[in-house]
Amino acid sequence: MDIVIRGAEIADGTGSPRFRAEVGVKDGRIAAVGSDRLDGARVIDAGGLVLSPGFIDMHAHSELAVLADREHLAKLGQGCTLEVLGQDGLSYAPVDETTAPQMWEAIAAWNGKLDVDYDWRSVGEYLDRLDRGIPTNAAYLVPHGTVRMAAMGWEHRRPTGAELDAMKAAVARGMEEGAFGLSAGLSYTPGMYADTAELVELCTVVAQFGGYFSPHQRSYGAGAMEGYAEMIQICREAGCALHLAHATLNYEVNQGRAAELLKLVDEGLDEGVPISLDTYPYLPGMTMLAALLPSWSLAGGYAALRERLGDAETRARIVHELDVVGTDGANGVPVDWSRIEIAGVAKPELRGLVGERVAAAAGAQRPSEFFLDLIARDDFDTACLMHVGNEENVRAIMQHGVHTGSSDGVLAGEKIHPRAWGSFARYLGHYTRELGLLSVEECVAHLSGRPAAVLGLHDRGLVQEGCAADLVLFDPATVDAKATFERPRQQAAGVPYVMVNGALAIDDGCRTEALAGRSVRRPVLGR
Repeated sequence: MDIVIRGAEIADGTGSPRFRAEVGVKDGRIAAVGSDRLDGARVIDAGGLVLSPGFIDMHAHSELAVLADREHLAKLGQGCTLEVLGQDGLSYAPVDETTAPQMWEAIAAWNGKLDVDYDWRSVGEYLDRLDRGIPTNAAYLVPHGTVRMAAMGWEHRRPTGAELDAMKAAVARGMEEGAFGLSAGLSYTPGMYADTAELVELCTVVAQFGGYFSPHQRSYGAGAMEGYAEMIQICREAGCALHLAHATLNYEVNQGRAAELLKLVDEGLDEGVPISLDTYPYLPGMTMLAALLPSWSLAGGYAALRERLGDAETRARIVHELDVVGTDGANGVPVDWSRIEIAGVAKPELRGLVGERVAAAAGAQRPSEFFLDLIARDDFDTACLMHVGNEENVRAIMQHGVHTGSSDGVLAGEKIHPRAWGSFARYLGHYTRELGLLSVEECVAHLSGRPAAVLGLHDRGLVQEGCAADLVLFDPATVDAKATFERPRQQAAGVPYVMVNGALAIDDGCRTEALAGRSVRRPVLGR
């Protein structure tokens, strides 16, 4: 054996009770799980630790980070060995010479502008790039907004027949090249301009490949239930599996309404719609500050928006919708600027605003006017934290039988959300050990075996012979998130060993030089 793990209690990813066994790893696979004493080139004495499958981040924003950051301690440090990229309908493939630079600008607030050689255009070429060696494994979703942008730009209208055919062909190509499904960002432009019929057409293509639809739905505030119902209806009509991205209910209007969402999920499951969901274990959300704008103001892209902000009448209309009506970009709720925190800026001269709430930073100026000035000055690259969550909803949703874990981790910016570095350790520490909402075995299943099943991966997410040796050893008494809103880039505690494809990426708490991660591609099932 290359590595033998001895003395650990095994939580195997199924949710079954823990058991003791020796585990042997050879050639990147789990070669033995049993009571026999194994010999290995390296033996890890894991007494007092729990051995589990590597954790799967079902909603990650690491497309550039896995290429630029060889350490990638944000994810490896808390036991993540596989990340699902291409989220929220906006990502870096498939693109062409026109849309590639547009995507760099559109999601710079999420991913920064890292020094990466952008030498791919298709989904397959991006996955090939990952195969040169990355810290974690990575799966990919075809991003609807990116596909729509290529077919019809930033137009706020229905696609023509030819444009819809182009989108369907792009989705099919991405699936053929290894994507696991389709993501959508229905409160981000240009994805929010899509109607239900367009999404049904595209999900029908995804279903033909055995993939799933992962939408950031239209609202997590006012109209949230209607938004969730629409997503279920789309997949019902398309015959497609549904995975609800960062499934939560925010703002006072949704306080205590988790049971209503879970009832929708259960009813869909009873009707035969395959439904799963993911959450991150924190209350605030994080996104681009410009995402709060009404969708109509972004038609045509940021250049068109800048012109609109210079027109007094149009600007006044935007301010009214932000402060009084509630924009579709702000989840249909009038913005409480005291809850919107500036988390990252692109322009060095604006860095003094990071950490300020918009209401306070505005001073004597009307906060919505300050907001418009700020995003324009920062070329629309500003990131924000939104302090709008409800703890009772978070707790109820994470206990559901189809729940999986995620970070929604934005890694770029000066004051990032601690969920990027802490989500999985927080599930195990705060919600499992301290609050007892889940057992260790249940929590591990939520973070490994269950997401692997959603992805259709039969050789990951479990501690079983023949499975890929993506493994984590953690201390159930000390595992915890150390990342905070004040110091968000802190490695999780209690995770001394992490293995990716049989190579130790974290060894006795320290990062090794291993870059054993690769792309994980969905087998093509045929149309």
